[in-house]
Amino acid sequence: MEQINKEEKKPFLKKVKEHAEKDIEILGTFVRLGVVVWSGFIITLNYVDIPMIKKGQSGGDITFVASVFTGALATFGLNTSNNRSKPDDDLKKKDP
Repeated sequence: MEQINKEEKKPFLKKVKEHAEKDIEILGTFVRLGVVVWSGFIITLNYVDIPMIKKGQSGGDITFVASVFTGALATFGLNTSNNRSKPDDDLKKKDP
């Protein structure tokens, strides 16, 4: 009973602010996920041939979409670059 009374005593704006922060965080995650899905779809369309749709000779420039895709993935902590080095290079770096 005491917990219910404590929650009722909180000001209305404080309750709304607490819930709004969580809601904004969830909304932000869904927006970032939507950007990843959208940009991934556009990149995929560049490489897939659809029978009824003709493409130009170059197939289009996807540089901007690829950078948006990379940036959106980075917000989730994913890295799309390939920074792997050869095993021989690792051995050379370790030996002083």
